[in-house]
Amino acid sequence: MTLTVGIIGAGRIGRLHVDNLKGLQQIRIKGVSDVAAKHLEPWAMEKRIEVFTIDYHELLNDPEIQAVFICSPTNTHAAIIKEAAEAGKHIFCEKPVSFSVEETEEALNAVKKAGVKLQVGFNRRFDPSFRKVSKLVQEGEIGLPHILRITSRDPQPPSADYIKDSGGLFMDMTIHDFDMARYVMGSEVVEVFAYGAVLVDSAIGEAGDIDTAVITMKFANGALGVIDNSRRAVYGYDQRLEIFGDKGSAQVNNNRATTVEISTNDHVKKEKPLHFFLERYSQAYMDEVTEFASACLENHEVSCNGFDGLQAERIARAAKRSLETRMPVSLKQAEQPGTHVIR
Repeated sequence: MTLTVGIIGAGRIGRLHVDNLKGLQQIRIKGVSDVAAKHLEPWAMEKRIEVFTIDYHELLNDPEIQAVFICSPTNTHAAIIKEAAEAGKHIFCEKPVSFSVEETEEALNAVKKAGVKLQVGFNRRFDPSFRKVSKLVQEGEIGLPHILRITSRDPQPPSADYIKDSGGLFMDMTIHDFDMARYVMGSEVVEVFAYGAVLVDSAIGEAGDIDTAVITMKFANGALGVIDNSRRAVYGYDQRLEIFGDKGSAQVNNNRATTVEISTNDHVKKEKPLHFFLERYSQAYMDEVTEFASACLENHEVSCNGFDGLQAERIARAAKRSLETRMPVSLKQAEQPGTHVIR
């Protein structure tokens, strides 16, 4: 069987998915759309894209296309999800689904009504190390979880222009960590307390955001969690995790180009962490699209669905409110009236 797909958005992540999907025998990329189609024509020709258009509706209206990858800017995600669902397409959408919990709820209800599949691009769930830790927790290997610690730091900050449209640190960067917290702990976050500062780049503060944060969390199972974020770690992409329970602990450390460690009389040295997310999560990106294709072709559930996307956004909104109020905020306190989502 073959799954025929269309890619909406040919930025960095859209082009990455094209490369990964090209490596899967069960996938046929029928078309790609991007508002800058004319500038990307040489790339499209090199990749032998059958249909390359400025209008994504051409992909939604194509009866051969069974699924779409939404890799466009976040402020377009919810609307395209609703249109794609109405067109009967299965959907893979990059995170977050939207900047508004209410918009995300509407999109998820459209997906539910249409009976199509929706997978949200939280690629870290597919990292072999994080998957193993999640399994260890589920199987009781470390006992009853007590503390979760996540460190997530980028090698350099994005531009101020990017910050203005990013949705803020919690929605753009920490949202991966919020999802990872739920995934590894196997329990919902019920309360957060966020501290934030501008310590890396004053332009980020001038754009109305922070670049450094520490967030504490309470989980429904009684455990506690801590996330620390920075937009700049001078030594590389810092991605570490530890979960501690009453029977022991499990840790995930940074990936490096090699595991060689040099010890001499003068120093002990090892290589820096891999530079950024494309290198660090290359296998995870491949595995997530492989699993999505399998879910569509074999008609089974995706492992990272719209509800997971919604919950991460809810935590991000609570964290933002906590930063603003300087108080702990429960997810219930952060909720606003919205439509009911059937899980």
